[in-house]
Amino acid sequence: MNFIFDVGDVLIEYKPTVYLRSLFSDESVVNELNELIFKSPEWLIMDEGLLTHKEGIEIFCTRKPEYREEIRRVMEMESYGKALYPLDDTLELLPKIKNSGHVLYYLSNMHKETLDYILEHYDFLNMFDGGVFSCNIKQRKPFPEIYRYLLDRYSLDPLDCIFFDDVQENVDAAEKENIKGVLFTGAQCVLEYL
Repeated sequence: MNFIFDVGDVLIEYKPTVYLRSLFSDESVVNELNELIFKSPEWLIMDEGLLTHKEGIEIFCTRKPEYREEIRRVMEMESYGKALYPLDDTLELLPKIKNSGHVLYYLSNMHKETLDYILEHYDFLNMFDGGVFSCNIKQRKPFPEIYRYLLDRYSLDPLDCIFFDDVQENVDAAEKENIKGVLFTGAQCVLEYL
């Protein structure tokens, strides 16, 4: 069986509002910046690798110049990167999955700069046999092309794949490609399939 994992909130913590609250005590600023940055269409375009980190910052600053300083603080990669820490409960399962004779892949929406940070600071991706990051192929979940790309690239039979993601829309999209989709709610939900 091929075990396919999303990365954000499955293998690493990704909670934008928690991160923003670590920087700002004013909840109205947190909400404003969350909408402006993390819920913006540009954030998704950055995931697709069609907009750079720097270009995103400029767009956000142009849109809300009164938050220029705060935007730059939020988007400073060393600061933002520290909010992305490994989820040990899931990572501890990876060797067990491999030792049970299964194969590991990742499939994740991610900006190039975030990916670079993770590769520089963590080594858990070395446990995987392969995978796809959206920024590298200019496609993102939940669009079907990214699932098909993973299947084609590694010659995977979708009926021999199981995909764990914390977003129902992404799980549903996998199911449309005949991949068994599981909404990730914690490491326990993975154990059920070992």
